[in-house]
Amino acid sequence: MAEPETTKRYAVVTGANKGIGFAVCKQLASKGVTVVLTARDENRGLEAVDKLKQLYLPDLVIFHQLDVTDPASITSFADFIQSQFGKLDILVNNAGIPGVNVDGEALVAAKALENGDQIDWSKIITESYEQTEAGFKTNYYGAKELTKALIPLLQLSTSPRIVNVSSSMGKLEKIPNGWPKEVLSDVGNLTEEKIDEVMNKFLKDFKEGSIVENKDINYNTGYLTPDEGAESIVRLALFPDGSPSGCFFVRNEEKPF
Repeated sequence: MAEPETTKRYAVVTGANKGIGFAVCKQLASKGVTVVLTARDENRGLEAVDKLKQLYLPDLVIFHQLDVTDPASITSFADFIQSQFGKLDILVNNAGIPGVNVDGEALVAAKALENGDQIDWSKIITESYEQTEAGFKTNYYGAKELTKALIPLLQLSTSPRIVNVSSSMGKLEKIPNGWPKEVLSDVGNLTEEKIDEVMNKFLKDFKEGSIVENKDINYNTGYLTPDEGAESIVRLALFPDGSPSGCFFVRNEEKPF
């Protein structure tokens, strides 16, 4: 018996042609959610959908090209969701880029050490202004602008949910003391304009060479497989009404940010 149109659930997962995004699509589809898998590269996105269609009903996984840094692409995508489904229940903002260069061989060598020494990331990771700017455009502004475009469709859902995929490195405790931390810590008075001001100031200082690298941060945290990483995201995406909102979760636990 076909599921009533009013009870069908629709999800969008960005940056989903591989890794955690792909695993999120797989797990949501396995729970009967119709998933729109997005990727910048159309060929890679279609290949990912083909893999998922071999596991689930063909109409549960759909591909649509999306570049979250391109306003025209976002507008076209929102129009597609509107015409195809008329609403949206779940948005998983997963698309992101590292914004750095990583010396793979040096990283493997460092991780192979088992003497408890902290990794010196300054010898493994380098970052240019252009890479930092690209990271901001994708990871922050891209997620923000896509969310704005899809909010009207999410508001048509009886139980809308937005999950922003981040990392422990996005926690405020990782930011050195100073004006940016003061602004971002004042959650009660935090506005979009204030966040943008912090981002723009960071880019300006980076370009002028006044950003000092913090080499004391310990990045050496545990790793999860894509499927393991996706589990908590899917759990949050399927939270029932009345569940915690506007919170920072590490795996399955709510944590202060």
